[in-house]
Amino acid sequence: MNGKLYGVSVGPGDPGMITRRAWELLQCGAHWTYPIRNEKSDSYALDVVRRSGLALPENHTALIFPMTHDKEKLTSYWLRAAESVLSILRRGEDVLFLVVGDASTYATFSHLARTVSSIDEAIEIQTIAGVSSFNAAAADLQMPLADTDDTLAIVPAAYGVEMLDRLLADFDTLVLLKVNSVLDQIIDQLEARDILKDSAFIERAGMPEERIVRDVAQLRGEKVNYLSLLLVRNRHRIRGPKVRGCRKKKQ
Repeated sequence: MNGKLYGVSVGPGDPGMITRRAWELLQCGAHWTYPIRNEKSDSYALDVVRRSGLALPENHTALIFPMTHDKEKLTSYWLRAAESVLSILRRGEDVLFLVVGDASTYATFSHLARTVSSIDEAIEIQTIAGVSSFNAAAADLQMPLADTDDTLAIVPAAYGVEMLDRLLADFDTLVLLKVNSVLDQIIDQLEARDILKDSAFIERAGMPEERIVRDVAQLRGEKVNYLSLLLVRNRHRIRGPKVRGCRKKKQ
C-alpha cells in the first residue's frame, strides 16, 4: 500500500505560525522532504521547523528545486524530485514536503504534486494550509489587506512593474512579492502616483531577521533579500457605484 504525500505549510518564518494540523504531522513519524536551491544551500522551510524545537528525523531528504526560468531544466529537476518521493511512497511511507508560507501560494509543492500525479494517479495527495508571508506582513505592519468591498491583488513584482498602472486602476491594495530585482522601478512608479507614502516594505516576514521599512523611498539603490514584499494602499483609486452591495466596475 502506498504512502500519502502531504504538502505541509510551515508559515513564513515564525515557528509559532505552524498550524496545529502541520504540527501533528511533523511528529507522526513520516519521511520529511524539503526544497533547496542547490546542494550547498539551506532550506528555509526546514529552518522554520527546526527553530520550533523539533529535531530532524532519521528519515529526511533534501530535494533540489533550482532558481531558474529555464523550463527544460526545471522539468528535469521536478521529475527527479518526484521519482525520489515516489520511491519512498511506494514503500508504504508517508512523505511530508515542507513548504514556507502556504503550500497553495507560489509554492514548489504544486510542481511536485503535479509531477507525482502525472506518474502515478493512485498516489493520495493532501495540502495542509498555512500562513502566507503577506498575511504575516500585514499583521506585523498593522496594515489591513482589505476591508468591506475593497479589492486586493497579489502579484509577483516582476509582472507588477509592467502592469502597475492597470492594477492601480482596479485594486485598493497591492501585494507585490519578490520585489528585490525591480524595487527601484516600483519606488519610482509609486512615487509618481503619490502613493509611496501609503506603502510599506517587509523583508523575511516572520523570521528572526525580519525588517520593516515604512519610509520606502530610503530603499532606493539598496540590494534587498529575495524574500521581500511591498504592501501598497491605493487611496487614489476611483470606485464605481455599488450594485446590490458590490461595486460596479467604473467605465
